[in-house]
Amino acid sequence: MFKPLEGIQVLDFTHVLAGPACSYYLGLLGADIIKVESVSKGDSMRHRGGTFIEGNSKGMSTSFLTQASGKRSIALDINTKEGKKIFGKLLESSDVLVENHRPKTLKKIGITSDYIKNVNNKIIHCALTGYGRKGDKENASAYDVNIQAISGIMNLTGFEGQGPIRTGAPIVDYGVALAASFAISSALFKRTETGRGSFIDVSMLETAYTLMSSTIVDYFFTGNEPKQRGNAANSKSPASGSFECKKGMISLGINEEHQFVALAKMLGKEVWLVDKKFSNKNNRKKNQTLLTKQLEDILRSKTAKQWEKLAIKFEVPAARVLTLKESLGLKQNNSRSFFHTFNDLNLTVPTLPFRFNNQKNHAPVSSPKKLGQNTLEILKELGFNNKDIKSFLKKNIVNSNN
Repeated sequence: MFKPLEGIQVLDFTHVLAGPACSYYLGLLGADIIKVESVSKGDSMRHRGGTFIEGNSKGMSTSFLTQASGKRSIALDINTKEGKKIFGKLLESSDVLVENHRPKTLKKIGITSDYIKNVNNKIIHCALTGYGRKGDKENASAYDVNIQAISGIMNLTGFEGQGPIRTGAPIVDYGVALAASFAISSALFKRTETGRGSFIDVSMLETAYTLMSSTIVDYFFTGNEPKQRGNAANSKSPASGSFECKKGMISLGINEEHQFVALAKMLGKEVWLVDKKFSNKNNRKKNQTLLTKQLEDILRSKTAKQWEKLAIKFEVPAARVLTLKESLGLKQNNSRSFFHTFNDLNLTVPTLPFRFNNQKNHAPVSSPKKLGQNTLEILKELGFNNKDIKSFLKKNIVNSNN
């Protein structure tokens, strides 16, 4: 298995979702991930999120488990002198630090950018915050839902007259995780040339703007404020959208002229191609209500599954509108090995949406760990002897589940 980050140690000083997801992705690429958690409850995400209530009470919620695989856990009280010393040693031995704390929080515990650089000037320090390390919101708290609100994503989602509506998934958090992983990989590549570390400043708000790039550019260029489009395609093509079928719904994405021709042939409506009302895009736009009505009538004659099969044959961009359960049952998923299952935990997690050289998925090297499960082995790797470790445990500077 091709593991481009094998031999790289990542110190994961993050919590909740975006930060842990970033280090999870790096781990899938071969990096050794050491997750630093508080001695008492650990990552707050251990105890909330998802519908597995029993897991929440045991510190193993599904929201935590999603991006906890392939990591080692050390439970550490960083607010103590000894805890700070241990954290310093972890910094010394690491290639990457990923953290998602506000600057004032880091300053309070003495883990500033200057401190980090003084301890290890070759480290890649990636900081994830709601709004970035400058500006009046530098120290503002932020979750995915807050950034969806302030970025305008909520006001773009849903049908006109509805909303604002949050998207059904935490897209900003996972967008931030992917952006940070991309930046860290780039910085590691650059370090092979310079031998120097880097500071990476990732903004959740700017990530949200990135996800809306074409919409933002159109607004800046034209001054036209975007409106909610429901299920219509970005192209606003009159033959695009989601339509009721005999059973289920079908989503059509007809953006190009040749695609409309293919659609007309698939539906047995070649007459549209010579009808002045529909023969070109401008006329279809003028007669959109009539075209939509005809599409609705025809599409109700077959099931969504039947239309999807025909769409593939006629090369029409179309797909059934599925529930998550239905989507996960697609035969397509069996051919890509995107999901990895830990049979002993009955846990299935997503991996990475790309492959190197047609290899199988990048499976996590280990299942999720309990809080502090690897504390002892990590302390020994850092050079602490048994006497030191017993003292740390007695003073509750560290915690171990062993």
